[in-house]
Amino acid sequence: MINGGKVQYWCCLNLSGRTQRDLIFQFCHQLAEMCNSKGMHFNPEPLVPPIAGQPNRIEDALVNVQKQCTTKLADMKVGGRLQLLVIILPDVRGQYGKIKRICETELGIVSQCCQPRQVYKLNKQYLENVALKINVKVGGSNTVLNDAFARKIPHVSDKATIILGADVTHPQPGEDSTPSIAAVVASMDWPYVTRYRGVVSAQVSREEIIQDLYKTYHDPMKGTTVHSGIIRELFRSFRLSTGRRPDRIIFYRDGVSEGQFSQVLLYEMDAIRKDGGIFYNNHTDSKIKHNMNPSMLACFVDNKLNYACASLQEGYLPPVTFVVVQKRHHTRFFPRDHGSRDQTDKSGNIMPGTVVDTTICHPREFDFYLNSHAGIQGTSRPTHYHVLYDENNFTADELQIFTNNLCYTYARCTRSVSIVPPAYYAHLAAFRARYYIEGEISDAGSTSGNRSTNFEVVLPSVKENVKD
Repeated sequence: MINGGKVQYWCCLNLSGRTQRDLIFQFCHQLAEMCNSKGMHFNPEPLVPPIAGQPNRIEDALVNVQKQCTTKLADMKVGGRLQLLVIILPDVRGQYGKIKRICETELGIVSQCCQPRQVYKLNKQYLENVALKINVKVGGSNTVLNDAFARKIPHVSDKATIILGADVTHPQPGEDSTPSIAAVVASMDWPYVTRYRGVVSAQVSREEIIQDLYKTYHDPMKGTTVHSGIIRELFRSFRLSTGRRPDRIIFYRDGVSEGQFSQVLLYEMDAIRKDGGIFYNNHTDSKIKHNMNPSMLACFVDNKLNYACASLQEGYLPPVTFVVVQKRHHTRFFPRDHGSRDQTDKSGNIMPGTVVDTTICHPREFDFYLNSHAGIQGTSRPTHYHVLYDENNFTADELQIFTNNLCYTYARCTRSVSIVPPAYYAHLAAFRARYYIEGEISDAGSTSGNRSTNFEVVLPSVKENVKD
């Protein structure tokens, strides 16, 4: 851990009816020891002894834990709050989403769920993984790039740069009454770019373009137009966190097919820029790496668009690099010599960090395949990165190296991952937000299977202490 978080007030809730009390005490003790051994400041004694709850009354159990801890803190007269709740999940699957929804949107509790079978094993590697998750949740940092410390990352270290990741998840086939969930995350710790904050939003079912990147509404009380949206919120959080406004934007967009490139770029770049000014009348098609049809290109270059950046300050137009991240493809790479240790890892896959940007890539566009991870089982699937727009003028090597290095900063593990972390975090955030609306959708009653219901669903707000 680069920066160990501090947990002074914590507790454990056991929702597993088959796990013995003595084993819970032992698990809590070893988890606290592991957190401290990794660099955290973790109080070995919980605020109150582990509490048992009934798995069929989860909400009551969570409320009871919060009440007991709040009472204990009041008696101690320390003025703090419960910082972490370790939860042993019920033996029956399917309750994780409900627990997270209650903790994060109703009670404001930072929680760490653990599988009951792992409590029996007391496996060291499992405890290490849990410690990594806890550290990030309480404000710590697990990794940082050496080049970030040395301020040597091209087009990132020299100016305040915000790294954005975005994804949209859709309901399962046949569930057209359920909205799609959009998520955008942004780095909050320039120049280290390892800590992220996320914002989620519900939108029309199966809509791939993120609708709430930028929006306005009329305030009847003031008689003025109010600017809002995901980008504006994240930029403000970045400024509060770093003391600076972003001077550069790098946007990793997941979940876009090639047929949607032009549409997504037009709408979402417009949203990033929205509210004030002309979208660079002097822009030429050399800035746009993906070929658009002439009418769309003319619209993009010549039309007067409003900008989200300029809504924060007139004339504020930081340069943007827009990269689409694609994992769903059938391309695989194999070493020329399977017997060479220089060309393969232990599982026989190509080496992590392998880049392919010739022959099978587009002859004119800026795209590349990156195998950033070491495959554990089966054949590694490289990620396809397609740079649709680049005002920061990255060279191919600069962007490929930066993207590969970011894959080593994923907070949940000590290995590199297969997809750049900002896009990975956005994917996780979108799936987490689906837990928040499942209860509301089911409460709305059944709907016709062939009817697309586009009613507006407002996601419940995540409590501020959980956001941070």
